[in-house]
Amino acid sequence: MEKKMRDILIVGGGYAGFYAAWNLEKLLRTSEARITVVEPRPYMTYQPFLPELVAGSIEARHVVVSLRGHLRRTTVVPGRVTSITHADKKVEVRMPDGSTRTLEYDIIAVTAGAVSRVFPIDGISEHAIGLKTVEEAVAVRDQILTAFEDAAALPPGPERRRLLTATVVGGGFSGVEVFGEMLALATSLLKSYPEIQFSELSFHLIEANGRILPEVTDKPGQWVVEHLTQRGGIVHLNSRITSAAGNEVQLSTGERYASNILVWAAGNATNPVVASHTDLPVDARGLLITRPDLRVGTDDEIVEDAWAAGDDAAVPDLASPVPESRTVPNAQHAVRQGRLLAKNITAVVRGELPRDYLHHSLGTVATLGLGHGIFQYKSLVIKGLLAWLMHRGYHVLAVPTWERKFRVLLMWIASFLFGRDIVSLESVQHPRAAFLEAIPPLATLPVRMPVEVPRAG
Repeated sequence: MEKKMRDILIVGGGYAGFYAAWNLEKLLRTSEARITVVEPRPYMTYQPFLPELVAGSIEARHVVVSLRGHLRRTTVVPGRVTSITHADKKVEVRMPDGSTRTLEYDIIAVTAGAVSRVFPIDGISEHAIGLKTVEEAVAVRDQILTAFEDAAALPPGPERRRLLTATVVGGGFSGVEVFGEMLALATSLLKSYPEIQFSELSFHLIEANGRILPEVTDKPGQWVVEHLTQRGGIVHLNSRITSAAGNEVQLSTGERYASNILVWAAGNATNPVVASHTDLPVDARGLLITRPDLRVGTDDEIVEDAWAAGDDAAVPDLASPVPESRTVPNAQHAVRQGRLLAKNITAVVRGELPRDYLHHSLGTVATLGLGHGIFQYKSLVIKGLLAWLMHRGYHVLAVPTWERKFRVLLMWIASFLFGRDIVSLESVQHPRAAFLEAIPPLATLPVRMPVEVPRAG
């Protein structure tokens, strides 16, 4: 008896979604399934490289992997899923032109990814930049470079101080890494801007808790604070931002200062489509209730043909000694869950049993700027240059495709030999500006009077 062709729909093209689709193409025959990925961006972003993109150690296109370029047998739908109705096996997709499209499926894998966790604080929506996309990382880099250019043309004073002030909100891995890279970039720029002194730089890291980097233990976290402070950074612990209106940062401690750049890295929130626009079961945090084998459901009840992985899935952490613990939302888990997702979906399609997800942590490693890093695995802690080299080694191995690995390595070598490229391309955000400047106002155009041609005779 001929088996039915299955339509597999993957919601999201991030780590888990990309790796699931990539491996499904390798595991399933064309006669077994059609694969569709719904993702608003045409690429998967390798987010651990975003801080290095801010610092200019890597180029924007090297941080992303083209979906269409690597998913040869997958249909890529360039839209955003707005609702999932598993009872009818349908999703609603908002397309780039604003229209709505309904897609049907036999099997769904939800890997939508998290969004930035934002609080209702005055001025945040007008001035803050997140750190989840390539566009955001490039904008932060260009703002720093433009600020130095503008500040160098000003005399010392309040406006110059504001231009050379930056703020990062959030002391988790993303916030600490981008803060360290921003500090390294700003310090390296001083040799190209002799008008600016090191003492004029004012870079602030704001964390609401009493420590940073919750993924490491207390002593390494304290060392990072001391290390960043020694390099000129200002770390505010037990502090919350209460306002950013008018480019003035106000803290819960009462401190206030003018800040030119405001980077928001204050954690993740569940994707809205998972949290409130699906009939799939979610927990109190809005995460999909997921079994160890990545099927949606509980030990007692399985939601047939529904799978989940990545940041929006509450996957039991079988490697943890703590009961009821869930895997943390990071690249280590998302990549491995994406691969297992493909293997388990293939197994079920072929009438076989899926395997449980089990991954023992390889440790945590963070870059703190060029030549600076920290690594911890259980009680082993490595600091400084060696940890930074380990960070680069791990991530160049982890970034997908040999083509991307090669490009990243070449960029690192070029940066080491010739230094960072310090040209700001902030003007690309307004590509028509030069063209419009070339068009004179109508009032200045010469008025030509019609010339009367005499008639013959």
